[in-house]
Amino acid sequence: MKALLKKRTSVRKFLNLPVPKETLVNIFATAQLAPSNCNVQPWQVYVVSGDMKEELKDRLVNEVMTGREPNPDFDWRVKYRGIHRDRQFGSANALYSSMGIDRRDKQARLLAMLGNWTFFDAPHALFLTMERYLGIMGAVDMGIYAQTLALIMEDHGISSCIQGALGQFPDPVRALLNIPEEQGILFGISFGYRDETALVNATRTLREPLEKSVVFYE
Repeated sequence: MKALLKKRTSVRKFLNLPVPKETLVNIFATAQLAPSNCNVQPWQVYVVSGDMKEELKDRLVNEVMTGREPNPDFDWRVKYRGIHRDRQFGSANALYSSMGIDRRDKQARLLAMLGNWTFFDAPHALFLTMERYLGIMGAVDMGIYAQTLALIMEDHGISSCIQGALGQFPDPVRALLNIPEEQGILFGISFGYRDETALVNATRTLREPLEKSVVFYE
C-alpha cells in the first residue's frame, strides 16, 4: 500500500487512449467497497467519455470564459491561512515551475488553469455528486470514496487528477448529464493513461514530517 501511495500523483497530461470499458466497470465495482458513515454510500458518480466528454468540455470552457463567478452547489471555497496558505503556495510553485511558467506570467498561469475544464486532455472524467442535505458528513464519505477510487485506478495503471475545479461550474454539467437538482456536484476527477513525456507530470509536492501531523498518547 505504501508503494501505491507513493506511486500515485496528480497527473495533468494524458494520452489520447481510452481505458477499456471492462476495466472501468471492474474499477468502479471494486470502489463500491469503500467505507461510509452508517453505510449510507452517498456517492452518485457520472462518468463521461468520447463525444459526451468533448461536448461537456466545450460547454465548461465556454462557461468559464464568460468571466462569471463560480457557483458551486456546496460552499467549499475557503481562504487558506497560515501554514495551509504556505502549503497552497508551495503546491502552486511546484506545479508552475515544472511547466516552466514564471510566477509573474499571469497569462500563462490562466491558460494552465483552464486545463482543469478541458480535463487535461484525459479520455475520461467523472463527477461526484451527493444529496445536498447530507452536508459535511456526506462530504467526508465522498472524500473516502474518491481516495479509494484513485488508488484502485493506480493499481490498474490508470492515473488521475482529483479536481475541486470541476465542482465550480455545475450548471453545464447538470444540464448535459440530466443530474437531478437535489444532487449537488461536489468535485470531479480526470483520469486515463499518463503522458510520461509531459513536464507537468514531473510535479511533486512535499509532505510534512509525521511529528507535525500526528500525536501519540499512551
